Amino acid sequence: MGHLKQRNLITATERLRDQVAHALRAALISGELRPGQVYSAPGLAEDFGISATPVREAMLDLAREGLVEPVRNKGFRVTEVNERDLDQYTEIRTLIEVPMTGRITRTATREDLEALRPVAEEIVRAARDHDLIGYLEADRQFHLSLLALSGNERLVETVSDLRKRSRLYGLTGLDERGELIHSAEEHLELLDLMLAGDAKGSEKCMARHLGHVRSLWAKGASADRPAERQKGRAAAARP
Repeated sequence: MGHLKQRNLITATERLRDQVAHALRAALISGELRPGQVYSAPGLAEDFGISATPVREAMLDLAREGLVEPVRNKGFRVTEVNERDLDQYTEIRTLIEVPMTGRITRTATREDLEALRPVAEEIVRAARDHDLIGYLEADRQFHLSLLALSGNERLVETVSDLRKRSRLYGLTGLDERGELIHSAEEHLELLDLMLAGDAKGSEKCMARHLGHVRSLWAKGASADRPAERQKGRAAAARP
């Protein structure tokens, strides 16, 4: 109980299950739900003021995305991603996305590439507006839509899975320090290079972007650790 801030989930356009899943994703990004912690559906349902069924269904959706994992008779544990995992995920994405960006630059039509501009602009807008859910969704749409121009559906599925498993923690702190905006603007830089037919330049830009994303995660994680250590010291000092 008491894990989440009060949220109004009732609208006419979304199923309750989808609304809960959206709210839980926001809680994961903001750090309200912590990696490694186990949360029960009834406890979260009490926070939302609803029954446990839609919460349990939403948590199962998140489990399929790799964001949480079921714990028998207890609830769901928020998936932890360590440095080694993230390095490996980033390496695989680099091996796939960098050369594929060059290939797509050579083969995609100008119309197909221009169709990605509104999404790239949405990434920047979301970063500037501190809309972290919108930022992640637009970023996901841009990268997967770009890869879809290769015509290889299995490749798109692979990168989509890697993105879910290596999602960013600590985005709130990065957002507060204004460090997401530069990463967001790299999407527009990449698109301009591709439209100019600069395959090598686009490959270098994608490699730099993926490295930038990796470094941002490391900064977010390291920023979280001192706070956790401080909490630990405070708890130890209590009588």
